[in-house]
Amino acid sequence: MRCYCVTSHGQPLELKHQEVPQPQGTEVLVRVKAAGLCHSDLHIWEGYYDLGGGKKLSLADRGIKLPLTLSHEICGEVVAAGPDAGPVQTGMAAIVHPWIGCGACPACVRGEENLCIKPQSLGVMRNGGFADYVIVPHPRYLVDLGGLDPVKAAPLACAGVTTYSAIRKFGERIHEAPVVVIGAGGLGLMAIEVLKALGGKGAIVVDIDAAKREAALKEGALAAIDARAPDAATQIAEAAGGGARAVLDLVGATSTVTLALDSCARGGHVVIVGLMGGDITLALPIIPMRPLRIEGSYVGTLPELRELVSLMRDGKIRPAPVSPRPLDEVNEALQALHHGKVVGRQVLVP
Repeated sequence: MRCYCVTSHGQPLELKHQEVPQPQGTEVLVRVKAAGLCHSDLHIWEGYYDLGGGKKLSLADRGIKLPLTLSHEICGEVVAAGPDAGPVQTGMAAIVHPWIGCGACPACVRGEENLCIKPQSLGVMRNGGFADYVIVPHPRYLVDLGGLDPVKAAPLACAGVTTYSAIRKFGERIHEAPVVVIGAGGLGLMAIEVLKALGGKGAIVVDIDAAKREAALKEGALAAIDARAPDAATQIAEAAGGGARAVLDLVGATSTVTLALDSCARGGHVVIVGLMGGDITLALPIIPMRPLRIEGSYVGTLPELRELVSLMRDGKIRPAPVSPRPLDEVNEALQALHHGKVVGRQVLVP
């Protein structure tokens, strides 16, 4: 089978030909039908996260080893299962929950495998979907697509479940005022759909790219604001009706977190998802005096992915814009994402 691997950080993915793996124990062999490309793949390809101040977090220090087949947004068809997998429907079209844990730590016991202290995530710690086949450790990580298009559904495994989990952290705020969404890429466009499905007041979208702002308006954003405008914070506060009550930062850079905090009303809640990097200096008395809530959100849980897939199957969430490309164009797709030329999501098709 073909697989495209990171063999050296920052260098083109390398095509390798390997034997089709045979599932052992509880494993399931899935023939890949679609595999999305996201910014997390870009960070793994680069080999580090920017911590600001010239500091970097090496992915090697997190236990990520090369060579590695990227992509954690995987849809495919069940081909075979190991002897301990139990009843598995061969031929079932499924989306794969990639955020796999050890199964024994407190986070896993709570059902939050995405927060596991010893993660085994596909496309991050284990080989992912930029291949003809992928091994899934257990059939419980397969969510029946129920007739959904694999190419359109693949981003649900990361872009979808990440925004869904993050937006749910705002609780009732989404029904009280619009959510400010910083970043109009694949996650930002998905956030608009999630807010509609959950009955929210809607999204005020912020981005530096005019084409992405236009795409957000077409998807139903209430307003689209240029993050580089000198008065961007004022525009956001006015659009939100006197300051933002809820800000979803899908970029996670020094400039965007600063803008989020500057835009908040008293009692504002900022959820940071993006990993673009940097740091901020914040006067600590400001947090209790305003008061502000600053929270991180990392991908999502298996139950949340099941809920999200159900919403799309029921027609309550439309797929975010996707651009399918043949798997052998993966390096071109990676460069397009690296240079910020992608509206929506790129999905590679073997």
